Amino acid sequence: MNNNVKEKTYQWVFAVLAFASLVFLIGIIVVLFKEALPIFRKVKVFEFIFGKSWYPTFDPPEFGILPLILASFWVSLGALLVCVPLGIGSALYINEIASDRQKAIFKPLIEILASIPSIVYGFFGMALLAPFLQDIFHLSIGLCLFTASLTLGIMATPTVCSIAEDALSYVPRSFKEASFAVGANRWQTLTRVVIPAAGSGISTAIILGMSRAVGETMTVLMVAGGAAVIPKSIFDPVRPMTSAIAAEMGEAPFGSDHYHALFAIALILFLITFMFNIIAEVVSRRFRLKLGLAR
Repeated sequence: MNNNVKEKTYQWVFAVLAFASLVFLIGIIVVLFKEALPIFRKVKVFEFIFGKSWYPTFDPPEFGILPLILASFWVSLGALLVCVPLGIGSALYINEIASDRQKAIFKPLIEILASIPSIVYGFFGMALLAPFLQDIFHLSIGLCLFTASLTLGIMATPTVCSIAEDALSYVPRSFKEASFAVGANRWQTLTRVVIPAAGSGISTAIILGMSRAVGETMTVLMVAGGAAVIPKSIFDPVRPMTSAIAAEMGEAPFGSDHYHALFAIALILFLITFMFNIIAEVVSRRFRLKLGLAR
């Protein structure tokens, strides 16, 4: 009887915790819509998203967030070009080539790097990387799109590497042995057997790494330059959506158009990251179905 009571208690506790997470998520969505929608009474949705001027404190104000969206896109794309080769390559090395002693060193090190706060990477980019790039490329300012992309790429690499390495480690040894048995060499086994078999986890790692880059705040606030203009080159300062919210929310009067516009940016950012998570889940399920591992 006591065991049954304990089991039911545990079930209720975990059920309450699970529903609490759902309630919090719904609450966030409701608040975002409630605070964001008033701005669209003043500005049309199309003009808000595709407008090229973001001057919320001017008279009259301009609420075009296309420069912010493009800044987020280009910074995230640049970060992806950095973190995917480094992250996947590191994961393949740790899982397939490194000795047991090297794995014992590299794997914990990757986990530690993934847990470093983003503001530390921001300080690294602002204090070391930006002056270095400014001297190398003879730039007027080192805080620019390229610096932000490189810093975010370095920051997202441990996350991509860790998730991808976990996915590679779950590939059954029998897959490799069967490949070697039919005469495939190590490279063929790696590219035609191991990577496709771990495709679900690798694709998820890439998408989640990009999601982290899109949603990052402090790093881009510190190293992107903060100019809300459409960049003409990778060395121009930019202001992604996250840094615009962080930099301006404290100065926006409560209930003002500027205040509601920032919530609208947050809503669009939420929808973008939510879409990335859905894509990650869909891709993961498709890979599992192809391999016959669907639940």
